[in-house]
Amino acid sequence: MVKQRVDRLNSLLREVIAEVVMREVRNPKVNTLVTIKKVDITKDLHHAKVFFSMVGSPAEKKQTLRALQSAAGFISMQAAKKVVMRYFPQLTFHLDDTLEDELRIHNLLEKIHDEQAKRPSPPEDQES
Repeated sequence: MVKQRVDRLNSLLREVIAEVVMREVRNPKVNTLVTIKKVDITKDLHHAKVFFSMVGSPAEKKQTLRALQSAAGFISMQAAKKVVMRYFPQLTFHLDDTLEDELRIHNLLEKIHDEQAKRPSPPEDQES
C-alpha cells in the first residue's frame, strides 16, 4: 500500500514539476528542452530527487543543472500550490544521461555489426 502511494506521488510530482519548470521558471539559463524524466521521493516524503534530461552540450547541461538547483525553492513553492501535502519535499535535481548512454551503446553495437558484416566468412569444413 505504501509503495503504491509513493509511486502515485512520484508520478504526480513529475507532472507538476515539469509543468512548473516549463511554464513558470523564467531563468534564461534553464534550457527550454528540459524534460523531467523521473521523481524519486523518500519514504518519509521530505526529500525528492528530480531526474531531468535535455538536449545540449555538456556545458549547457551543467549550467541548466545549476540553474534548476538554484530555483529549487521557487519550484517547490509553485508545485506545493498545486499538490496538497503536509510537507512538500525538498527537491534536488540530477541530470539523467540514460538517453545518451543508450545512443552511445546503440552506435557501438552498430559499428560491431558493420565490422562483422565486412569480414569474410570463415571457410566451411568439407568432408569427403
